[in-house]
Amino acid sequence: MGVYDFTVKTSQGKEKSLADYKGKVLVIVNTASKCGFTPQFKGLQDLYMKYKGQGLEILGFPCNQFAEQDPEGNAAIEQFCRFNYGVTFQIFEKGDVRGETAQPLFKFLTKEKGFEGFDMNHPIAGKLEEALKANFPEYLEGDGIKWNFTKFLIDREGNVVKRFEPTAAPEDMEKDIEALL
Repeated sequence: MGVYDFTVKTSQGKEKSLADYKGKVLVIVNTASKCGFTPQFKGLQDLYMKYKGQGLEILGFPCNQFAEQDPEGNAAIEQFCRFNYGVTFQIFEKGDVRGETAQPLFKFLTKEKGFEGFDMNHPIAGKLEEALKANFPEYLEGDGIKWNFTKFLIDREGNVVKRFEPTAAPEDMEKDIEALL
C-alpha cells in the first residue's frame, strides 16, 4: 500500500484519488485555522506558488483534534484559508489525523515516518513540548501526529520521504522539495 492507494474527500465532499497526483511531489499537512502555527499557511502558499510549475502540490487536511483549533465547517475553513492567507492549494475535508478515528491516509503516513522529536532550536519547541506534557501527555507517545501543521514530503513515486513537525517552518522544507523536483 502507498499514498496513491488512498481516496480522500475535498472540502466540497467530492471523492479524490491521490493517484491523481502521480508524478508530483506532495506536501501533505494537517492544518488548523486558530492555532499558533496557522501563519504557516502563508509559507505553504509561497512554496506552492514558487514550485507548482515544477510539479509541487500541497494538500491541506483541516483537523479539530488539537485543542479544538479548527471548529468551523469545511466551507468556512476553506474561505478562511483563501481570504486570510491567499491559499490556492487543495484543502480537503476536515477529519481526524491521530488515534483510532484517524483518516486512513494519516495512519499510513505516521507508520511510514514516525516521530523523531521536535527541533529544539525552534523558539516555540520547548513550549509546545511542555504544553503537550501538561495537557495531552498521551500525544507524546508513539508516532502519531503531535499537533497541527505536521508535514509529510512525498516523492514523485509516492514514497513518504520525510516528516516535518509543526516547529519546522514551510521554508525549512525547501531544499528537500527542490531535491525531489
